[in-house]
Amino acid sequence: MTAMTTRGGQSAEVRGEPQSAAAQRALDLLRRGFGLIGPRHARHSISPEQLEALALPIGDDGVVIGVDAEGRPAVLGLNRPTPYDVVLIGGLWTAQVIALRAAATGARVAVETGRPQAWMQMVHAMGGGQNGLAVYEVGRVPPQGTSAGTPVLVVRDCGMRPPRGRVVSGPWQSVLTLLPYLSPVAPRLIRQARLVGVQRISPDEAAELGRTMALPRDAVDSLPGLADGLTLWCADRDRQYTLTQPTDAEIGLLGMPRRMD
Repeated sequence: MTAMTTRGGQSAEVRGEPQSAAAQRALDLLRRGFGLIGPRHARHSISPEQLEALALPIGDDGVVIGVDAEGRPAVLGLNRPTPYDVVLIGGLWTAQVIALRAAATGARVAVETGRPQAWMQMVHAMGGGQNGLAVYEVGRVPPQGTSAGTPVLVVRDCGMRPPRGRVVSGPWQSVLTLLPYLSPVAPRLIRQARLVGVQRISPDEAAELGRTMALPRDAVDSLPGLADGLTLWCADRDRQYTLTQPTDAEIGLLGMPRRMD
């Protein structure tokens, strides 16, 4: 038996070499970051041939804006660490559904609009602006103080010729600009946008938009006949038709899908 002195002056006894070696091994484990040693279980392993049998529920993170042609959920990732601009050439109804669903995911929604009365029913339904949605006059949106924990969606409902916004997209702050029709400022906004949604427009507007966005002929021909609630979403070379299906609560608050307001 040997004795050693601790920092407090008290003696501690170490009984023989085997215990000292075990203590050293435990100290080595701690230094390597393993921490406390828990119960030992057999490892779970599978053969390469069994990998195809695994099915992992991995999906996109974001706002469900509808279903695609196969009936699968179409998800729009609005909460991003990088600037994200969306242009929707369509109806107020769809923009309001997106705003509602974004707020339901925990994002704060700031609406910049020249028609605040069209948004007040939503504000009242969500607690008078205390639960994630606030309405501002055009050009009066204050800095939102965004972060990963408090992402923001700014909805710009400013008519055919929205002015350049004081609040722009940035980290954890996406901007959705609503255009009721194709306007002279649309080409500039489309060039700046990462995602463009198009609902039913006239044949002349469809032809002009097809040239601006280099859309294939079948997409251009489809735009004048799109049903209410149906949107063609375009990002780079990707295009997807999405049908927005409202919940009962959304129908009670906003009514049925419609292109015109």
